[in-house]
Amino acid sequence: MPARLSEIRAFCLTYELGNFTSAARALGVTPQAASRAVAKLERRLGVTLFRRNTRHVEATESGRTYYAACKHAVETLDDAEARLLGQRDEPVGDVRVSVPTTYGHHRFMALLPALRRRCPRVDVDVEIANHNVDFVREGFDVAIRMGDLHDASFVARRLGDFSLGVFASPEYLRQRGSPAAPDDVADHACGVFSMPRTGRPLPWTFRPGPEAMLPPAALRVRHDILGLVGFAVAGGGLVQLYHFLVERELERGQLVEVLKEYAGRSRPFSLIYPREAVARPAVRALVDFVVEQTRPDRDGV
Repeated sequence: MPARLSEIRAFCLTYELGNFTSAARALGVTPQAASRAVAKLERRLGVTLFRRNTRHVEATESGRTYYAACKHAVETLDDAEARLLGQRDEPVGDVRVSVPTTYGHHRFMALLPALRRRCPRVDVDVEIANHNVDFVREGFDVAIRMGDLHDASFVARRLGDFSLGVFASPEYLRQRGSPAAPDDVADHACGVFSMPRTGRPLPWTFRPGPEAMLPPAALRVRHDILGLVGFAVAGGGLVQLYHFLVERELERGQLVEVLKEYAGRSRPFSLIYPREAVARPAVRALVDFVVEQTRPDRDGV
């Protein structure tokens, strides 16, 4: 027998809110009723969707997979019902987005107030982290990622190519001097970013000059490249970062750009999503808005 929609709604809200009490409040029922609805759903499916204790519930692997499918179906039904009733023409629903720390803190989060004003019934759930997401298993609708992307299983919308520079604090440069050419960084303390998945250091790139080189690493930072900003400001050494990450530090005089004549290399950022994701109006509204708002950033910052 197919699961009833009321049971699926109780399951989705429990998953999203983390406990039966909050889900029950949203549904206007008792916590016991919400718990019974989920238990009925589990019996119908023959799987355990949540591991339970006295304080909260935690989704199982089956629960996470089932939620990824159910949430889109429920939102589509809600939206269709509301449209038939003439209650709204605007997009509605939640959108889960994964963004890296660089683009997330310095670009994406600043777009959300304007998106909220345009689409007040679109709720955005943002994860700011540096890892490649599994759209189905982790329940994400959209992600922003760095680099050239060639995976045909999702759509990639380019948000821009962002330029790189080499930076250091004035105090460090007074003590150690400024490099005159890329090869000179071998005589300096350098902060290097290690790729989260592989642990390999991210090469520095220059134009003209060597297209890629690995400087000696006085410090390696993994997962969050923003750690290199603090390292450089404190006088730790040279770092290569996106210009947009250090705009404030440059304005305040906390950092100075060196090797300017060798700058110009860039890396792209793209908005990616499964092809079917934009069938949901809320996802389509977010994608269109972000692409529209980032057009001035194309071909550099």
